[in-house]
Amino acid sequence: MAAILDSIRVVELTEALAGPYCAMLLGDFGADVIKVERPRVGDQSRGWGPPFVGGESAYYLATNRNKRSLTLDYDVPRGHDILERLLATADVFLINQPVLASLEKRGLAPQTLCAKFPRLVYCSITGYGFSGPKAGRPGYDILAQAEAGVMSFTGEPGGGPMRFPIAIADMTCGMYATMGILGALFAREKTGQGQFIDMALFDSQLTWLANVGSSYLNAGQSPQRLGNAHPSIVPYQVFRAGDGRHFVAGVGTEAQWKRFLEMLGEEENLGRDARFSSNALRTENRAALIEKLQLRFAEAPAADWLARLAAAEIPGAPINTVAEALSDAQTLARGLIVQLEHPALGAVKTIANPVHFSNSPISYRYPPPLLGEHNREILRSLGYPDEEPEEK
Repeated sequence: MAAILDSIRVVELTEALAGPYCAMLLGDFGADVIKVERPRVGDQSRGWGPPFVGGESAYYLATNRNKRSLTLDYDVPRGHDILERLLATADVFLINQPVLASLEKRGLAPQTLCAKFPRLVYCSITGYGFSGPKAGRPGYDILAQAEAGVMSFTGEPGGGPMRFPIAIADMTCGMYATMGILGALFAREKTGQGQFIDMALFDSQLTWLANVGSSYLNAGQSPQRLGNAHPSIVPYQVFRAGDGRHFVAGVGTEAQWKRFLEMLGEEENLGRDARFSSNALRTENRAALIEKLQLRFAEAPAADWLARLAAAEIPGAPINTVAEALSDAQTLARGLIVQLEHPALGAVKTIANPVHFSNSPISYRYPPPLLGEHNREILRSLGYPDEEPEEK
């Protein structure tokens, strides 16, 4: 069975994480992704480390499978000609240069390329987009986390602002960009016309406010730092067991609360305490309830409590390390680790695409490419003679 994007070509002119992640997802769906990189330097993430594996950055390896690499200086006439010829074959152009004037100078502005190639889906990923008072500023994940308000309520009560340790603004923007591109390709099937997509890290990160944003917009309430607790559901957080190990438990319904009390043997104690008779009251009296629960959970090891929670059909889970998560039976059963043969490193493993189609399988074809690895074959396909390989 064919992959869903097996007839689509993506020209990726991005670096770091958001753009490369988007392009990799499209490549997983079967698109032919050509990653255009600067000669001798390439994507800046090639230098991000440690760790390095045989000279290749583990960071770079994470987001660049299913791509072919072409090194190109598009600021010189020959390089610009190659890029133009490449774009003439493309369905999608993905770029992350934030300064519109620079794009206009190079002939790469959205209005220019969309007029020249009417079927092209042009997707720009920048820090702030091409409109608004911050347009053109450089964008980084930590800036988006800070300015979108997420860091203001992340962390322990009484603590300071906390950055989420994974680049969630970059990855979220990459996922939204993928959705936008798929939507634009679907629209093109109906209209025959491509379009411009203006994506921004700030915009994407702002969507993470979700329910807390609604609380402020509709009730005037700003979130406070609660650490691992939930602002609206109690109990729903981390607990420490008697063996010192931590686990999580989440009681999201009144039916679960009743079973939770039965599991603890607390029907006549906590179950009769009026302060805890509804989720709203449990939230209001959070501190008193959590103190009592923590004393109970200190009476047995984490594995025992997790077994009891499972038997009572109450959501609970261990707090795995990265090593434990990647070797978990569920991870393996779902095929969530991909192994590809790399020309210099041998077997390279990455986290799989989480989308499971019933009729259009995810396609893993290329390992993360070496810098300029596919210069000759790409240039040959564009009509350039073999004796003129682009400088790597």
